[in-house]
Amino acid sequence: MILPAILLVLGLIVLIFGANYMVEGASALAKKFNISNLAIGLTIVAFGTSAPELVVNTFAAADGYSDIVFGNVIGSNNFNLFIILGITGLITPLAVQSSTAWKEIPISLIAVVILFMMVNDQVISPDHPSILSTLDGFILLFCFLAFLFYVYKQLKNDDVVEEDNIKLLSPLKTTIFIIGGLAGLVLGGQLVVNNAIEIAESMGISQKIIGLTVVAAGTSLPELATSVVAAAKKNADIAVGNIIGSNIFNIFLILSAASIINPINFNLNFNQDLYILAGGTLFLLLAMFTGKRRRLDRWEALILLVAYLAYTTYLVMQEL
Repeated sequence: MILPAILLVLGLIVLIFGANYMVEGASALAKKFNISNLAIGLTIVAFGTSAPELVVNTFAAADGYSDIVFGNVIGSNNFNLFIILGITGLITPLAVQSSTAWKEIPISLIAVVILFMMVNDQVISPDHPSILSTLDGFILLFCFLAFLFYVYKQLKNDDVVEEDNIKLLSPLKTTIFIIGGLAGLVLGGQLVVNNAIEIAESMGISQKIIGLTVVAAGTSLPELATSVVAAAKKNADIAVGNIIGSNIFNIFLILSAASIINPINFNLNFNQDLYILAGGTLFLLLAMFTGKRRRLDRWEALILLVAYLAYTTYLVMQEL
C-alpha cells in the first residue's frame, strides 16, 4: 500500500509539471501563428489531456471491461464539468468567447444526447440488448471528424486577441514544451490511475464505482492540472476550451475507438450518470446567460462543485 501511494503522489507531480509546459507551449503556438487560444484548447490541449482516457479505455474495451469504459468516460466528463470547472471558476471567474456559449457548449450537450440514444436500445425494443455497437462507433467517429471540421472553420472566423502575458518561444522550445507536456500528462495519468485502482480494489470497491470515481478522476487529472494552471495564468479560453473539448473528445473519439475495437455492453444504471452530465452541461449553458454574460461566476462554479460532491457521496453510500 505504501509503494502505490508514493507512485500516486509522483504521478500528481508529473501531471502538474506536464500541464504547465503544455499550457505554455500551446499558448506560444497560438500566439506565433495567430491561432486563438480557444481553438488550441479545443484541439491540441483537449486531445492531449484526453490521452489517458484513450489509453485506459482502449485496453478496457479490448479486455471486455464495459463498466470501466462507460464509467471512465461518463465519470470523467462529470468530473471535468463539475469539479474542474468548479475549481477553476473559484480561482477566477471564467469569461469565454461568444462561440463557446452559443456553439461549443451546445455541441457537448448534443454529444450526450446522441450517446444516450445510442445506448438505450431497450427503450425502443425491449428484446434488444443495450450496446454501443461497431456501427455506433463509426457514427461517433464521423461526429468527431465533423467537430474537427467545425474547429477548422472556426479558425478562420476567430478574432485573435493578443495576450500580453504569453511568452513567444522558439519553434524547437515550443515543440519540446508541447510534446514534453503531453508525455508528462500521459505518464502522470497512468501512474495515478494504475495505483489508484490498486488502492481502491484493496478496499473492495466495485468496478462501476471505480470507473465512475477513481479511474474517472485519475484520467481527468491532466484536465484538472491544465485548466487550473491556465486559470492561474488568466487564460480562460484554454481552461474552458480544454474542458469542453475533452468532453466532446471523450464521447465522440474515445467511445468510438473503444466500440470499434469491441462492441460495449451498456449497464442501464449509467443512465442516471448521463442525466447528471446532461443537467450539468445545461446548467453551464444557462450560466453563460445569467449574471455577467458569457462568464462562469464564482457562485455558479461553487454550485457545480457542491453538486458533484453531493452526488459522489450518494454513489458511495449506495455501495456501503
